[in-house]
Amino acid sequence: MTSTSPFAPALHGSFGPEGGRRLAAALSAFFEAREIPPETLAFGEPTHLEPAFGYVRNRMLRELVGHGFRSVALESDRVAALRVDAFVRGGTGTLDRVMAEGFSHDFGRFDANRELVAWLRAYNDGRPDGEQVAFHGFDAPMETMSAPAPRAFLLHLHRYLTEHLGPDGFLHGRADLERLLGDDERWSSTAAVLAAEHSPGASAEASALRGITDDLLVTLNAQAPRLVAATSLADWRRARTHGRAAMGLLRYHAQLADPAAPAERLSRMSAVRDALMVENLHGIRDGERDRGPTLVCGHNAHLRRDRSSLRMGGMDVVWFGAGAILATLVGDGYAFVAGSLGRSATLGLDEPPAGTYEGALRRVSGQYALLDAHRILEATGDTSYGVREDVRPEQGYAPLDDATLRHCDAVLHIAAAGRGRPGEEGAEVGPGDGAV
Repeated sequence: MTSTSPFAPALHGSFGPEGGRRLAAALSAFFEAREIPPETLAFGEPTHLEPAFGYVRNRMLRELVGHGFRSVALESDRVAALRVDAFVRGGTGTLDRVMAEGFSHDFGRFDANRELVAWLRAYNDGRPDGEQVAFHGFDAPMETMSAPAPRAFLLHLHRYLTEHLGPDGFLHGRADLERLLGDDERWSSTAAVLAAEHSPGASAEASALRGITDDLLVTLNAQAPRLVAATSLADWRRARTHGRAAMGLLRYHAQLADPAAPAERLSRMSAVRDALMVENLHGIRDGERDRGPTLVCGHNAHLRRDRSSLRMGGMDVVWFGAGAILATLVGDGYAFVAGSLGRSATLGLDEPPAGTYEGALRRVSGQYALLDAHRILEATGDTSYGVREDVRPEQGYAPLDDATLRHCDAVLHIAAAGRGRPGEEGAEVGPGDGAV
């Protein structure tokens, strides 16, 4: 431990890229500092484009299994992730196929995610269900600049009900959904995201689809004993996940059709997306509660406990993220570890300037360090730390600041990250545009 670091007293532990016993000790110190162990442990990354965060997440999960964790949830499409979960729990298919089809936001191209899926498959092999580690996505099925038609999700739910209740056994059993859905392109176009007048979300057809979807979900719940007996609880939950995805998309498309001022419209769009994330996380915990806690991984902006904000297209976008909502609802059952980054070869991010939190954290020993956020603030005392300004928009990096520290439980700081897999030569440049 470096004595010159003002944050040395806050250190739970430091470790290298491969994790191991020092990472295990740091996590144990983190849990010992809490009166109540969290049911949901959120690990945030300050940018999606630095591969080191994905690799340290993988190392963390391996250690967290020893603390009873039996599931991991990534900021990726909830429905697509069902394919990944089936694969890692012994299903058929290939790793290449599941990486191509089981992720949104191009996250299937990340080598750290591939490593995670391969490890889960190997770990689960031969273990009973209660000991297997499940994979989930907690995002809605949308991209930054597009949102698909609800077609596939709504038709899945409708088909499930029709097959087991008959077309005359429930309301809308013979509904003409194809006519109401219309052309998928009008839903998924980028123009619909950019301007309210191009969105079909406020059309009569969209309103009718929202009512139908709601009725179908009510039927799914009302007939749960009969449906589960005819199929299985897993099949029923899969139908519910598809139905909720359809409803979520219809809600999001309705927000896209809101002709509010641009900054307010973007803020409301972000708020709806994160509210859908929370619904997904509730669904995930509903299925995992009896098996153990869940590690949730995504951008700091979605997982922080306070109001989130970002600069987009010259506008300030402000909303309550999933972490702020979930922490309000479950209290101490939610814990948040914020990711922080010093230097990154992949991003071209230089050493952090003196006078910033990242600049002070570089003096804590170890390439990676886990620190208690409250004790960082205590150690800060009368010293004022600024927000680093050496960041370019394309790096997608959200610097550490007072607000983040006040609303997280711990900070995982990566002092320096090279290119490629930690500890190996080679390059890995993350896909995507750095969006949250």
